[in-house]
Amino acid sequence: TEQVFGHLKDEFYTGREFASYEEFKNELDAYIIHWNTRRRQIRLEGHTPEEFRNMSLTA
Repeated sequence: TEQVFGHLKDEFYTGREFASYEEFKNELDAYIIHWNTRRRQIRLEGHTPEEFRNMSLTA
C-alpha cells in the first residue's frame, strides 16, 4: 500500500495544482483508471493489467 501511495504522489500529485476539489477528483479518477488498466508494471513482466488479464484469458 505504501508503494502505491508513493507512485501516486510521484506520478500524479507532485508539482501539480488543482483549481478545485472537483478538478482534483476528476483527475484522480482518471489516474486510477490509468493505473488499473494501462500503466505498465514490472511485476506483470512489463505488461499493463489489461494486457495481462487478456493473456490469462487466452492461455
